[in-house]
Amino acid sequence: MSRVLSGIQPSGELHLGNYLGAVRHWVADQLVHDALYCIVDLHALTVDTDPDRLRAQTRETATALLAAGLDPARCTLFVQSSVPEHTSLAWLLECTATMGELSRMTQFKEKGHGRTSVRVGLFTYPVLMAADILLYDADRVPVGDDQRQHLELARVLAERFNRRYGTTFVVPEASTPAVGARVMDLQDPTRKMSKSTHSPLGTIGMLDEPADIERKVRRAVTDTEGAVRYDPERQPGLANLLELLAVATNRTPADVAEGYERYGDVKRDTAEALVELLAPVRRRHAELAGDPGEVLNLLRTGAAKASAVAAATYRRAATAVGLLELD
Repeated sequence: MSRVLSGIQPSGELHLGNYLGAVRHWVADQLVHDALYCIVDLHALTVDTDPDRLRAQTRETATALLAAGLDPARCTLFVQSSVPEHTSLAWLLECTATMGELSRMTQFKEKGHGRTSVRVGLFTYPVLMAADILLYDADRVPVGDDQRQHLELARVLAERFNRRYGTTFVVPEASTPAVGARVMDLQDPTRKMSKSTHSPLGTIGMLDEPADIERKVRRAVTDTEGAVRYDPERQPGLANLLELLAVATNRTPADVAEGYERYGDVKRDTAEALVELLAPVRRRHAELAGDPGEVLNLLRTGAAKASAVAAATYRRAATAVGLLELD
């Protein structure tokens, strides 16, 4: 059985882009892979963060992931900071990476652009992400387009470390789902769906009420062409709706488009399909929210499972570079 690993920042409530682009695939992967899923709370510290808010969002993210279908009996769900080997291995990898490699990271350029001062963690967090991955001997890492560069850095660092010190790390491969990997904003279909968007109407929350989902889809931006066809270049707004409907009904966007003549009908059916898709998630979330202690217990169990793997990998790497072992 191959091992798959992925992570998510503790943003609190997840949105449709998180669910369709990543989490739904994680739920499927846990059935056929040795799957580990990490809430990367340390990465959240690269920007100003209120401590109480971070703790609350970490708990809520865990609750949302469990509601979406992650099963601790089938996967390992844990919080990054609960496994200290993440930061220990990050230091070994920082001593493997170069300034040039990190300065070329696109996200660092974007997030640091125009700022007179940025945190060192914003510059080095791709190395911590590499440690997140390499600690668990992951064969496959599901990533979106925006994280592919960081995964490639993890591969480069693993290969360099292996050349210098002998085979230590598994070199992971990237995987991206063919459909639904990049859910776009309903109001600005040139941008990814995100909680940070300027228009709340552009983002569907995974726990949104049916009426809210219907309202947001009904008001989604399309175009003035009038013809229903799947054309992401010329009709990005309509293409986004067709992709959502296709993913929700297990079809292809082109197949979905053939059955429609009016945009209104596409919007109606897309809203209905999304409401039906998310209904079990909302029900399960309500159950979990009523017993927050159980969520924390599940995270403790996950951290113990993850630590057993991470400790062995870190000790292997530490021994390889010459750190003294006293046990």
